[in-house]
Order: sequence, then C-alpha cells, then structure tokens
Amino acid sequence: MSRQRQSLPELQDKIMVRHKYFFTSIAFSICWLLSNGALVADDQRMTIVCSTTQTADFAQHVVGDIWEVFCVLAPGQDPHLYQIKPDDSKLIAQADLCINNGWHLEGKDWMKTLAEDAGKPMVTCITGVKPYELDEDEGIVKDPHAWFSPTNAAIYVQNIRRAVSNLDPAHADEYKARTELYISQLRTLHAWIQKQVNQLPANRRVLVTSHDAFNYFCRQYGFTAQSPAGWSTGEVAAGSTPQRRQQTVQSIKAAGVKAIFVETSVNPTLIEEIAKDAGVKVGGKLYSDSMGQSGTAGESYIGMMRENVLKIVQALK
Repeated sequence: MSRQRQSLPELQDKIMVRHKYFFTSIAFSICWLLSNGALVADDQRMTIVCSTTQTADFAQHVVGDIWEVFCVLAPGQDPHLYQIKPDDSKLIAQADLCINNGWHLEGKDWMKTLAEDAGKPMVTCITGVKPYELDEDEGIVKDPHAWFSPTNAAIYVQNIRRAVSNLDPAHADEYKARTELYISQLRTLHAWIQKQVNQLPANRRVLVTSHDAFNYFCRQYGFTAQSPAGWSTGEVAAGSTPQRRQQTVQSIKAAGVKAIFVETSVNPTLIEEIAKDAGVKVGGKLYSDSMGQSGTAGESYIGMMRENVLKIVQALK
C-alpha cells in the first residue's frame, strides 16, 4: 500500500504541535518538582560562615551540599593576626550560622565580634575540649590549637553537627550519618599517626616549631614541644625574647635534635636563625593555623595532618 505523501505545510503543522506538547509537558514537570520540593535553588540553601580553614572543612563534612560553607580566612592566613575587612561583615550578614574555634585563636575574638554585631548565632568548636594550659606572661592561658589531636577534632565535628541539626532538624539524620563516617576516618587517622611516630624512639620525639601550636599533638603522641615564641604568632611577629630564644637553642643542642620546623602561616625567619645557631637543619614546613591551598596535599584537615606527620617522622629519624 502506498503512503500518502504529506505537503511541507502539513509537516510543519505537525512538528509545531509536537513541539508545543513537548515543551508544555516539560514546563508542567518542572512546576510539579518545584512545588514538591524536589528542586531547590542554590540561593535557598542555608549558609555557614567559618573563621578558620579547619572549621570550614569540618563543617563541610557534616552538612554536605545542604548548606553553603564559607570561610573568612583564606588558606595560609594567620587567625591570630587577622584584621577584619569590610567584606567580612557582608559575608557574616548572609550567615544562618557562624563557626569559630575559640579560646582567642581568632586574635582579639574578631569572629565573635562579627557574629555579635550581625546578631548571628555562633557555635564555638572548642567547647568540651580538655584544655592544655600554658603559663605565659599574661598568666595561665588555654591553648586554642586543639584540632592537632584527632580526638579533639571529633569534638569539633560533634559540636557542629548539634548546631546544624538544631537549626535544620529535617536533615538531622543525614548530619548524623555524615558525622559518624567522618569520625571513623578520624579514628583511622589517629591509628595511622601512632603507627608512623612509633618509628621514632622516645629521645627523638622533640618537636621544635615557630610558635606553641603543636602541644595537643605532642601530648597525644609522646613528643616534647619546644618553641621560641608563645601560643600566639603575635609573639613571633614582635620577636622572641633573647632568653626564650637562647633557651630553645640550648634545648635543641641538649636533646640532640636533628631538625626543627617552620610553619606555613608564620614567617620562617626566626626558626631559620635558630636552626643556624643550633647547628641543625630545617626539616620542612608544617601546616599549623591554616590548611593548604586548594589542589595541595594539605587542602583538607586529614591531608594537612598526614603531610605534617610524614615530614616530622622523616626529618627526625
């Protein structure tokens, strides 16, 4: 049977009808998805603004893509000496939740000031951590660098989980599931670090760095911490006292330390001079108050801890 040949106008009319039906169906489907919450625009997500790169990394592991996570500090920046900029206030104004480390890591509590001025809720990650206390010129202070213990990092993560779950209870089960997975990774990290440092005999576990940032790491893994400056990098910037500097040099010589370390967020000059005076090498740069740039091995908390441990163990063997 021969098929009747259709004219061009008839074909065009049929194509137009089909296209109209197709696009009407697509439009109807999109409207249905939006009305049922299946599609959510990015600008409808809740927003977290964190002070430091470590707390931002912890927050991202808890919330996934449900929230947008921003960080005031860029990789490599020093929280102790950071100066608030006008754009910081604009960023905080968009926040549904602010996150800081606490115990004055953020220099004169700049993150707390930003959050309070904007009337934003804030969670302090260090809540619940047993403090390492330092006897400084200003008296006894709580060392704020608690994240250098993976056990303490797990406390940070749980504090973040509770805060976001309170603000967004509909996704509480997801936050809990992500937290459980990440904390299991932190336990694995802890076991791996212990295995690595066990390669070092006790008399070689002396960690000399630019400032007192590694006390929690040293306490957990059996190191002695030494530094020519106190807990804040402000002392590095101001210059170590001659007494403390000489004490550090003498300690290095007495302990037979093979290498000392600079930090990625601290001027290396002081440590380089001390290494020269003590006759030892600089074993490399350690991530301290900030994680690494995107695309580097230290761009995550687990990455920075891994790279630090490998450098420490290799240099002190």
